[in-house]
Amino acid sequence: MLHTKELTAEFLGTMWLVLGGCGSAVFAASVLTDDGAVNLGIGFLGVSLAFGLTVVTGAYAFGHISGGHFNPAVTLGLVSGGKFDPAKVGPYILAQVLGGLAGGLVIYAIASGQDGFAIGDTTGTFATNGFGEFSPNGYSAFAVFIAEVVLTAIFLLVILGATAKKAAAGMGGLAIGLALTLIHLISIPISNTSVNPARSTAQAVVAAVFGDGATTPLAQLWMFWVAPIVGAVLGGIIHRSMLDTD
Repeated sequence: MLHTKELTAEFLGTMWLVLGGCGSAVFAASVLTDDGAVNLGIGFLGVSLAFGLTVVTGAYAFGHISGGHFNPAVTLGLVSGGKFDPAKVGPYILAQVLGGLAGGLVIYAIASGQDGFAIGDTTGTFATNGFGEFSPNGYSAFAVFIAEVVLTAIFLLVILGATAKKAAAGMGGLAIGLALTLIHLISIPISNTSVNPARSTAQAVVAAVFGDGATTPLAQLWMFWVAPIVGAVLGGIIHRSMLDTD
């Protein structure tokens, strides 16, 4: 039976993930001194840690209520791994997408308070995901697809392994958060790292609505639904058929 508390937890957890992770990219990744000579920002390493920390804190705050998915791909991967009720998928994904959008809107509301702030049509301006011209380092659609599929599959393997009955009790949230940190360290230069359709949707939609560019990564959003879901489902199947000890 689905409870409102579960959906509230998924909404808040996904909002926190977007606000903490994407917010760190927008506000803190690059902070130059007045003369522009020194970057005091947190860079790729800091943003990667921020995403991991949102999952760690969110998992311990909300995981006991909803399972702490905060990600449509994770929800579907857990279904394919036999660890989640398919009847709950639709409401969970809706709560996650709405939570992500709420986080994206909070980021924009804060960012727009800075003189001269504008969402442009180049990659990285609002932590959007993309390939080709919208990839931080110009990676192709094929390269981004492979990265997102493989990394999301591994993410699911970590989630399912770290939360198994025989795993170290109480350590799942930490392992999952560290895995997401590592995933970002690998793939921020490739796609700005998605592995989460709700996170990608939030930033792409807000950038499309409030951006001043003629082109936005909204047209590429399909990639960051298809690739993470394919990877998550594959990860769930691999764990269920080859690794599950429960």
